[in-house]
Amino acid sequence: MTLYLRLYWEFFKTGLFAIGGGMATLPFLKDIGATTGWFSQTDLMNMLAVSESTPGPVGINMATYVGYTVGGVLGAIVATIGEVTPSIIVILIVAAMLAKFRDSQYVANAFYGLRPASTGLIGAAVMLQVIAGITSASQEDSILMKFSWDGAISWRGIILALVLLVFTRYIKKTKDLHPIVFIGVSAVIGVVFHFAGV
Repeated sequence: MTLYLRLYWEFFKTGLFAIGGGMATLPFLKDIGATTGWFSQTDLMNMLAVSESTPGPVGINMATYVGYTVGGVLGAIVATIGEVTPSIIVILIVAAMLAKFRDSQYVANAFYGLRPASTGLIGAAVMLQVIAGITSASQEDSILMKFSWDGAISWRGIILALVLLVFTRYIKKTKDLHPIVFIGVSAVIGVVFHFAGV
């Protein structure tokens, strides 16, 4: 029972403070992995890849994935409920008070302050993904990457990222394809590289 209460509490905090969407949950998830030992940072990157390639919001997918990994089906349900509970409470409060505070300068100022915070959280998550994608460094290292750069660069990752950038931004025939196509192609390329020993 203690495990399920801990799952609920950890994801309740994540849902409460991760302002800016699913990617903003990554710093919180990194902290959960470090403090609870439920998953390593490498596991976190793998979970993120799975969560991004499945339907639904990334934050909720991650909560469900971690909950299932730690506590089975009940753990998945508890973690997911913990993740969405703060949003439900906040939406109910906002809906009840929206008419009263719609034109409030205090509310406008609060949102003005929240935008940079959510941008910073999302930026940190993006940076973590970029570093994880183009280096072969252990994900147990901090964001400051406490390792020697000798041999740490994954040239395959950089080349694949650049090729995907070109296909998604500059080639007219492919830039309008659904992102799942690029995720699937990247997964196939990763498997081919693994078996080819590249």
